[in-house]
Amino acid sequence: MSTDKAQLRAAALSRRAGLSAAAQAAAADALARAVRPLARGRVAAYASVGTEPGTAALLAALDGVLLPVLLPGGELDWAVYEGTLVPGPRGTLEPAGVRLGPDAVAGCAVVVVPALAVDRAGVRLGRGGGSYDRALARTGAYVVAALHSGELVGSLPVEPHDRLVHAAVLPDRGLVELRVHDAGAIGR
Repeated sequence: MSTDKAQLRAAALSRRAGLSAAAQAAAADALARAVRPLARGRVAAYASVGTEPGTAALLAALDGVLLPVLLPGGELDWAVYEGTLVPGPRGTLEPAGVRLGPDAVAGCAVVVVPALAVDRAGVRLGRGGGSYDRALARTGAYVVAALHSGELVGSLPVEPHDRLVHAAVLPDRGLVELRVHDAGAIGR
């Protein structure tokens, strides 16, 4: 199944490479508009890089948002975003603040995750490292995937460790609730 996922990742990244600046701006705007009303408690998000749906407007609109810090081995630590980002491993950007530990995500009401695609059952296709699957296992938060148009698909391959997302944000559709029965691991 990982071969199928690798091919899907490559195709998604190829499509994203052709996105216009206007398409990228629309995804960033939709994400900020959709998530702000959900932020009734602590929010965890990410600092976008490359062709990921932009998070700068969202981060500017939220106070006390947690951002991930990629640790050796792929685990995610968390720190409060205070306006400064520094280069992290594998081309990531991370907050410069005090590290709160991998369990800090447990206190979040909403977690915004990057994704290359999501299906209607809440299965998320990420970059393949499993970092977010491990982090999402620590929280019962409402999980929202940030997507570009066309990245909400009918179905994706799923593995027992995959964690489901509750909703996706698309520039042409806004927040789309998914048919998730249990946002836990698939193989439970």
